[in-house]
Amino acid sequence: MTAKVPKEKKNLTYKDSGVDVEAGYDLIKKIGPLVKKTNRKEILSNVGSFAALSRLPKHIKNPILVTCTDGVGTKIEIAKELGDFSTIGIDLVAMCVNDLITCGAEPLLFLDYYVTDRLNVDTASEVINGIAKGCLEAKCSLVGGETAEHPDTFPLESFDIAGFSLGIVDEKKIIGKESAKGDDVLIGLASSGAHSNGFSLIRKIIEKPGLINEKIDDLTIGQKLLTPTKIYVEEVMKLKEEINISAISHITGGGFYENIPRILAKDSIAKIEFSLEDWPSFKLFEWIKSKGNITDKEMLSTFNCGVGMILAVAQKDAKKTLKLLDEMKVTSKIIGKIEQKNRRDNPIEIKIN
Repeated sequence: MTAKVPKEKKNLTYKDSGVDVEAGYDLIKKIGPLVKKTNRKEILSNVGSFAALSRLPKHIKNPILVTCTDGVGTKIEIAKELGDFSTIGIDLVAMCVNDLITCGAEPLLFLDYYVTDRLNVDTASEVINGIAKGCLEAKCSLVGGETAEHPDTFPLESFDIAGFSLGIVDEKKIIGKESAKGDDVLIGLASSGAHSNGFSLIRKIIEKPGLINEKIDDLTIGQKLLTPTKIYVEEVMKLKEEINISAISHITGGGFYENIPRILAKDSIAKIEFSLEDWPSFKLFEWIKSKGNITDKEMLSTFNCGVGMILAVAQKDAKKTLKLLDEMKVTSKIIGKIEQKNRRDNPIEIKIN
């Protein structure tokens, strides 16, 4: 009788578990050239180091560091449906740096976190190249990040991203320390579209077959929705050198009702009135409102409705502010004012015409 030969056990590798380190190396090679272009002169380290090193900018005398983090929510699902990942990286940078500049901070560094079930190098490089493009526009350095594979914990072909930004502002030039004042007017700056907020509601609307392919002007709804979030860094950096800005509100998640009260003093209210048609992206918001049968209050609680950023400035500076924004080719308009008033519950009165 012949003795049984025991089967030789397979030597397991990390790749067998779903993590492909070679794909990670390929990704770094693919994104390296564009990432390197984002480096400011203050950067002392290279991508791939354990940590990033940076000098502080010499032109800021009393430096205060400012940090924030954000993501792009379920806008990723629209990108996945259309097979276009070229813009959501720009969105990620915008969502972070647009928060930074509300303090008057100049964006300095950016890091990203990309997590997926199994790394698709082409998809990841498209996303991260978008992040690099956003950093170039925001004039901040993409100094590193983390690319993580989580096999068996994410649905196939799924991923998520988060961004982390660091900025710097002179202590004497911080915006918003005293909040918007009683005689301030509110100037709205146009958004580029839905930006990166309210997409769970938008996805609910476009569940109906064919809606994502309807057209506004020459673009499908899907293409309109993937328009990257407007980055307001250049505008705010220039304005703060010319105008005394009392406060800045980034109209992000929570829309007007959540974000405007964040810049108000306890004894003041904001009165706002505008028309959707005042803004370049009005057709998209009219479409969303109509197809979803959404009330004005819900629109204003969820979306930017065409206004991506709001500046509070003194009445005497309003005309100059509008002129400077016009020179920078930014659609802007006075949309309201701040009033000193003892309030009980509602710090904002708003009307869409």
